[in-house]
Amino acid sequence: MKPMDATTATVLVADDDRAIRESLERALQLEGYTVRTVADGVQALAAVHSDPVDLLILDVMMPGVDGLGVARVLRAEHDRTPILMLTARVETPDRVAGLDAGADDYLAKPFELDELLARLRALLRRAAPVPGDPEEGTLRVGELGLDPRARRVWRGDREIELSKTEFDLLELLVRNAGIVLDHATIYDRIWGYDFGPESKNLAVYISYLRRKLEDGGPPLIQTVRGVGYTLRPQG
Repeated sequence: MKPMDATTATVLVADDDRAIRESLERALQLEGYTVRTVADGVQALAAVHSDPVDLLILDVMMPGVDGLGVARVLRAEHDRTPILMLTARVETPDRVAGLDAGADDYLAKPFELDELLARLRALLRRAAPVPGDPEEGTLRVGELGLDPRARRVWRGDREIELSKTEFDLLELLVRNAGIVLDHATIYDRIWGYDFGPESKNLAVYISYLRRKLEDGGPPLIQTVRGVGYTLRPQG
């Protein structure tokens, strides 16, 4: 996958609802994207394998191989193409299942087109490399190590596999270790869009990131109630 902007990026839309496929295709083309569409997960995998894309929009519930299955296969193949999952399910366990499968972001149906476009732009920005980044090299907070260039994370001797969004969120916390970042700041830096106080997006990602990082060890990410989060290892 080659990071792009909307003027050159290719997006694959996989949804078994023809009306949604066609409306997304028209809207994205008007924004400058090259758009390919398929109706199920099997077609989505075949399309990506034959001609890689820059970003995927996957419906969770599709016949045959669903969106979660597509994400799992691609991540198992070490394909890091950003994935935005569309779902009619809005409960936290369903969102966590999407993240667990390897999605970078999710959006509940029905959705506002402006919000979907904002999330796509944010995913493309985060996928873009930063040439000559002066903060290269491994960042360390206690026993946690993070290599921004290789996008790898360790806690002690254990390497931790993270999705693109999880890595970006952890990197933001590591670079600001000991500083409490409020919800609005995190949304702006990670998603490029503040989804408001009712959104559970951030809480879900923090919860899932904690599960991967801690694995029985002492907590790293601290919640400051009513404000936000900070990375502050204990001891």
